Amino acid sequence: MTAQENRFAPDLSALSRSEWLTALRRIGEDFGFAESLGKKHAGIFVEEGDTLLVSFESMGAIETLSDTRTPLGFDMVGTRGWSSLSLLSRGDTWFRDPELYAFFDQLLDDGFFDEFETVIFYGAGPAGYAAGAYSVAAPGARVMMLQPQATLDPRITEWDDRFIEMRRQSFTDRYGYAPDMIEAAQQGYVLYDPRERLDSMHAALFARPNVTRLRMPFMGTALQADLRALDLLPSLLTAVAEDRLTTETFARVLRARRDHPPYLRRLLARLDAEGRKGLARRLCRNVVARMEAPRFRRRLAQLEAPDD
Repeated sequence: MTAQENRFAPDLSALSRSEWLTALRRIGEDFGFAESLGKKHAGIFVEEGDTLLVSFESMGAIETLSDTRTPLGFDMVGTRGWSSLSLLSRGDTWFRDPELYAFFDQLLDDGFFDEFETVIFYGAGPAGYAAGAYSVAAPGARVMMLQPQATLDPRITEWDDRFIEMRRQSFTDRYGYAPDMIEAAQQGYVLYDPRERLDSMHAALFARPNVTRLRMPFMGTALQADLRALDLLPSLLTAVAEDRLTTETFARVLRARRDHPPYLRRLLARLDAEGRKGLARRLCRNVVARMEAPRFRRRLAQLEAPDD
């Protein structure tokens, strides 16, 4: 199978949750392997090309963000001819589970990652933490993390009060502190909105010689959803695989947000909050000239009214 033939395109959108899990397991068994990793995790491997995407995703995120209810790696199998190892979680677990530790230990012992020319670890939020933490099992891999947490160990990140219920979970044993785990990676990328204070503070903890932090101002706290809506993840992952994701390349790719209403609304809200009427006026004029945008048209009328 070649990427151009695009034969691998399963659509599981019409299935119930139990049918969906069965179908994912069957796909793994037919094309690679499927592993149950305790009560909350599973691994699905699809073998195809010599580039491997190791993606960490929650089942809920897959069901919400994918039109076909399939892991991101399946898209890369079908469109790029890559291989895919999808690690799935029931809810946000940060993939902290001894069965997962043992699974990656076994992959390392078996030389699994050595079979591929290029290995990319990917995840967002809690799954971004996992992508960084488990990348140590594949020295020389590339790692792309969207707004990852570095750790939830309160001794280091007590300032993050979003996930207090996870403070009893150990982040200090195997595959623990993500910024240390990516030191063996060829290159790591942390994508984050610098205006989101807690995400920005976690991103700062990833400061390493082999890590590039890529800023996404005004994109908010749902970067994975926005990048999927803009269909930018495949091109970004391809740039990572080909060692050409630079700050300049990223800026060019991110220009697509100029046509993304959620981004434009956040930008307008910020300009209004700061009282920057001139810039708000220019933004509204630009947007209404390019697209149907009633909110921006109304705001422009207010900004251009004689008494404003």
